[in-house]
Amino acid sequence: MANETQKVGTIHFPFPFTPYSIQEDFMAELYRVLEAGKIGIFESPTGTGKSLSLICGALSWLRDFEQKKREEEARLLETGTGPLHDEKDESLCLLSSCEGAAATPRPAGEPAWVTQFVQKKEERDLVDRLKAEQARRKQREERLQRLQHRAQFKYAAKRLRQEEEETEHLLRLSREMLETGLGAERPEQLESGEEELVVAEYESDEEKKAAMDEDEDEDDLEEEHVTKIYYCSRTHSQLAQFVHEVKKSPFGRDVRLVSLGSRQNLCVNEDVKSLGSVQLINDRCVDMQRSRHEKKKGAEEEKPKRRRQEKQAACPFYNHEQMGLLRDEALAEVKDIEQLLALGKEARACPYYGSRLAIPAAQLVVLPYQMLLHAATRQAAGIRLQEQVVIIDEAHNLIDTITGMHSVEVSGSQVAPLLNVHWLLLRKRLKAKNLMYLKQILYLLEKFVAVLGGNIKQNPNTQSLSQTGTELKTINDFLFQSQIDNINLFKVQRYCEKSMISRKLFGFTERYGAVLSSREQPKLAGFQQFLQSLQPRTTEAPAAPADESQAGAPRPASPLMHIEGFLAALTTANQDGRVILSRQGSLSQSTLKFLLLNPAVHFAQVVKECRAVVIAGGTMQPVSDFRQQLLACAGVEAERVVEFSCGHVIPPDNILPLVICSGISNQPLEFTFQKRELPQMMDEAGRILCNLCSVVPGGVVCFFSSYEYLRQVHAHWEKGGLLGRLAARKKIFQEPKSAHQVEQVLLAYSRCIQACGQERGGVTGALLLSVVGGKMSEGINFSDNLGRCVVMVGMPFPNIRSPELQEKMAYLDQTLPRAPGQAPPGKNLVENLCMKAVNQSIGRAIRHQKDFASIVLLDQRYARPPVLAKLPAWIRARVEVKATFGPAIAAVQKFHREKSASS
Repeated sequence: MANETQKVGTIHFPFPFTPYSIQEDFMAELYRVLEAGKIGIFESPTGTGKSLSLICGALSWLRDFEQKKREEEARLLETGTGPLHDEKDESLCLLSSCEGAAATPRPAGEPAWVTQFVQKKEERDLVDRLKAEQARRKQREERLQRLQHRAQFKYAAKRLRQEEEETEHLLRLSREMLETGLGAERPEQLESGEEELVVAEYESDEEKKAAMDEDEDEDDLEEEHVTKIYYCSRTHSQLAQFVHEVKKSPFGRDVRLVSLGSRQNLCVNEDVKSLGSVQLINDRCVDMQRSRHEKKKGAEEEKPKRRRQEKQAACPFYNHEQMGLLRDEALAEVKDIEQLLALGKEARACPYYGSRLAIPAAQLVVLPYQMLLHAATRQAAGIRLQEQVVIIDEAHNLIDTITGMHSVEVSGSQVAPLLNVHWLLLRKRLKAKNLMYLKQILYLLEKFVAVLGGNIKQNPNTQSLSQTGTELKTINDFLFQSQIDNINLFKVQRYCEKSMISRKLFGFTERYGAVLSSREQPKLAGFQQFLQSLQPRTTEAPAAPADESQAGAPRPASPLMHIEGFLAALTTANQDGRVILSRQGSLSQSTLKFLLLNPAVHFAQVVKECRAVVIAGGTMQPVSDFRQQLLACAGVEAERVVEFSCGHVIPPDNILPLVICSGISNQPLEFTFQKRELPQMMDEAGRILCNLCSVVPGGVVCFFSSYEYLRQVHAHWEKGGLLGRLAARKKIFQEPKSAHQVEQVLLAYSRCIQACGQERGGVTGALLLSVVGGKMSEGINFSDNLGRCVVMVGMPFPNIRSPELQEKMAYLDQTLPRAPGQAPPGKNLVENLCMKAVNQSIGRAIRHQKDFASIVLLDQRYARPPVLAKLPAWIRARVEVKATFGPAIAAVQKFHREKSASS
């Protein structure tokens, strides 16, 4: 379909087809938010083309921004001087993101000639920077144009591989010549591996400098960061779909896009990928890069055997020249992660590091939530947010995501064995300069065991605790109670990061776990159990080499990783977190958990550094959580926040949302925690579902509040015969708990509906019993006949007895002001969590413009105005509240009869 350019006001938006009016409104408002540098909360229901609206709106702004910037550069370069002070603000606003041209404030009372001299110097420096940036940009554009017009990448990669093979061939010949004898003396002086020193002796000064440059920080090899848009979403599949939409858009041929991912998704080294565990893959990759740099720095001092081991440890795909080619190819044409992987394998270049090299020159960077929202990960990836634009899509769970990323839990089964491991390290492997820090870590571990009520000298699995229950502490109270307030946790945390003690610990346990001397066995019972947890398939035979032992199940990383995360969490400000002590029957089952109460402390840096931030999703209601918990607490002024919510593209009469207040026997429907397990409540739900299945064609999806409640209801229906009556109308499917079975159940569900539609027999479709917050409530499309009716049994409130939720409620009540006429912030939080889950679940049915479905909410509490106000606007406007069941089922029957006849 031909691209079209839509003009909204004075702005031209290229679009692949004629957009809906709501898409035009979306793009125009997005453009204004980015231009004004604000924070936007955008809601656009699934099926309304949200992704294309984001792409075309944001990239249209970036196109115009770059054009203004080029015009300003041309004006400055043409005149040869910078802007006058009264004109300077707008120019510097355009140029500061790349050139850092902020004017230097001058002290009051400074002589005029000094001020004029400094001003002239600043203007000359600005012009010089602009010239250098222009030259770099021209060089980059020429390089990318060459790649776009011919297959230079493939030829260059192939040529480099051939050169490497020729080099290896020459080295092999030299070894053979040395072995067969080119003189009797020299071969006898060489030991295994020393032939590499011959090559090193002949390195030129330029080659040595190039090798040293490779070891320096990657920032030295990078270009300046151009103004760009960071787009992030929750899963790699959602990111891949977004990249696919970019390709189809009018910007697909010109935009410089790079996709970022984890090592697990982008690694092409099969030896590393086979480790399975994400943490093990990360550890091995980092160790290989360190081994490579250490080998270059100390090759001449090391023994030959040691050098050979390090050479084998270095990753063959970490090649800067090859990764540079990969970077250019990634920028020359839009590629998703799968295509990056294929390029990496072809060029023998690492896609993980190669994609990071492309960040500075990229206009659009696509990456997962966690990579952008976690400061340490962001820094490690080379992501710079200053004056950039961030778009966070699928952001309905953003607050929970930030909270979960920075909440840490450690168990007694992880803490106690580490004491023995560190004791062994202390005796055998530790250098003197690290002694103080290791003793501090040992002290912390001992105090963690003690605060749980355990004894470090006993086995954690068999050690019973005299006191059980859950206790919640502020950070300071926990530090005092644990008697660790005298330890500088910042220094310990920094030591763990710099020394990488957890990685060394894991390698140490792999190497020495099976060869402990008999005199150490009595003291190391806990250590042996720890080793067994790391190596579940290890037998009493001598341990296999690390590479061979990895054929089994993926092994977890060192438990010290969790301890490091917990120590880092304890450095949080006292008011922003809590520590939960959960003492169970034994020490191994007991846990220490850090709960982050204020996710805004980690989001504040993003909104502070970025030019603009857009939080988008299909269902963002209720938005009060974003405004209060995330933005207001992060210091964002209310005037900077813009809300935009558009309707759906479907005709208003294509949905029928109903609130049913009472059942067939006039039993009030109120599935509270106290009443939902009553037989009469479960019977009412079953009878209502039977009637709905009789009048709704195709598929019906019914959501329950939890897996346990679904199990109880299913057992009750089966015992009372209701399940058989349901099965006579719809074939029944049940959501599995295991993620790998979801696809299988969905396929069977879909095939059943398709077959029933063709046969026209007694069974008219299928019924899928699902769970709110489970596998089917997010990311699954029940379009058309797969979801003609969505039923919500009760309101899925979170567990109010949860210590975490209670503390979060108390924190919000103390922190946030209570609005006049509204519930306290804590109570509002519980209701918001419930309605977010409801909105996600009921939004599964309507997926495109011609779709239609009925939505049935079984609980009289849905009829309350504050609850109705938290439904999406396009649903809320059509809601009908039915006090009795008769009018409700009649409305459903009429709706589906008319829609089926017209479709």
